[in-house]
Amino acid sequence: MKARILIVDDEAAIRDSLARHFRLKGYETATAENGLSALEKLSDLSFQVVVSDIMMPVMDGIDLLRRIRTEYPMTRVVMITGYVTLENALACLRNNADTCVFKPLDDLQELDTAVENAVAYLEHWKRKLVVLKGMKPTGG
Repeated sequence: MKARILIVDDEAAIRDSLARHFRLKGYETATAENGLSALEKLSDLSFQVVVSDIMMPVMDGIDLLRRIRTEYPMTRVVMITGYVTLENALACLRNNADTCVFKPLDDLQELDTAVENAVAYLEHWKRKLVVLKGMKPTGG
């Protein structure tokens, strides 16, 4: 399954380069400049993975992560940040981000792996659900 990815970053150059990178890898991509814009896109279209910066105006990435966990619990979230602090890392952990990748994103291997792992997680559960749908109910 090639997932649909939403890239959320207030820096247009990063947003556009990541969208281009993942499109070249075969993913469908969309972009948003902040958390509020991302939530609008999430309400219109299903995304399997969100890659979001933490520090953004209007709505930051941690607030976005909290809302996704509440409203779209099956959507996987990979956080990215140039503000490498213990506070940011703990906020990602506490709010169940799949992982946090630190900027600069000179080598995209870690981000690629994070997205691949997120998609693999969803595929695993999709297979489980197919098996469960095919099972006959047991009496009890």
